[in-house]
Amino acid sequence: MSVLLAIGTRKGLWLATSSDDRASWEVTGPHHPMTEVYAVGIDTRRATPRLLAGVTSEHFGPSVATSDDLGATWAEPGHAPIAFPADTGESLARAWQLVPGPVSEPDVVYAGTEPSALFRSTDGGRTYELVRGLWDHPHREHWTPGGGGKAIHTVLPHPTDPGRVTVAMSTGGVYRTEDGGETWAARNTGIKAVHVPDPYPEYGQCVHKVARHPAEPDRLFAQVHHGVYRSDDAGDTWQSIADGLPSDFGFPIVVHPDRPEVIYTFPLVADAMRFPPEGRCRVYRSEDAGKSWEALGPGLPDGYWAGVMRDAMCTDDADPAGVYFGSRTGDVYASRDDGDSWQLVAAHLPDVLSVRAARV
Repeated sequence: MSVLLAIGTRKGLWLATSSDDRASWEVTGPHHPMTEVYAVGIDTRRATPRLLAGVTSEHFGPSVATSDDLGATWAEPGHAPIAFPADTGESLARAWQLVPGPVSEPDVVYAGTEPSALFRSTDGGRTYELVRGLWDHPHREHWTPGGGGKAIHTVLPHPTDPGRVTVAMSTGGVYRTEDGGETWAARNTGIKAVHVPDPYPEYGQCVHKVARHPAEPDRLFAQVHHGVYRSDDAGDTWQSIADGLPSDFGFPIVVHPDRPEVIYTFPLVADAMRFPPEGRCRVYRSEDAGKSWEALGPGLPDGYWAGVMRDAMCTDDADPAGVYFGSRTGDVYASRDDGDSWQLVAAHLPDVLSVRAARV
């Protein structure tokens, strides 16, 4: 079994491969040097997985690069693959999310962008069109930037119903369409907003990340700006699952690939103290959908003061599951046993922004 781990950083993309059940890794890079790679995707719906990288050059601007040979070569169009129509008066800052659509639509890829918008590709991620229904939503003029920018950072296509897509943004909250993007509704009931006078508004929450398992598409998990939540009704209502964590602040949240009730997160002290509690690098795992939590530490360091960003944690699709995260100091850790133990894959890379892993 071979596993590929794609590592997007502030200065390019690194690729780590393992052919010995993730016991050791070979790391190559940088691919696309001196570009910010906020978004990476691995599309496993085709015989040879397609890699997608949202690259942003200070000189050439943002683009999407694709590879059909696991990173040996890359294709990048001469024109902008993601571009706002002229009548919007906006220009693309970067792609924050590149997500393959459902299996029933093998050429559909979604892109979440900054400024906050959703784009859809029907040619495997080479070109994209703006989803007008969300762009024209009356709430949009009230969406504001979070600390990292005003962006859609989560896109969750429904695994069996192509008309249903859930997105999340900072700041704005969670929105869902059930008609292929024509109309959208805010889905934030129960999520607290700590930065506005009304603690439970219809929209405007600073949601950091949302995740789900395709076998349980109506169960969602969210890491919020001071809050961790679960929804059992596709986002219609949310309840806190932060009890048992050392802090309710953090950025990533991911779901185990085979066990829908198992989730992982990386708590930080607070919004103004963005490092692990007591300087202990720990992933926290719940095996009961957030009812209880345990710290996972073997192989992870103490005296560690780096954070993990919203897309810098992921799982692979192997058994037992691999769990991965990269830090803002450029360290990348991997577990090949569901998070029970950890090893260092790479150190001293640039600031890690995004990671994705899959069997190849």
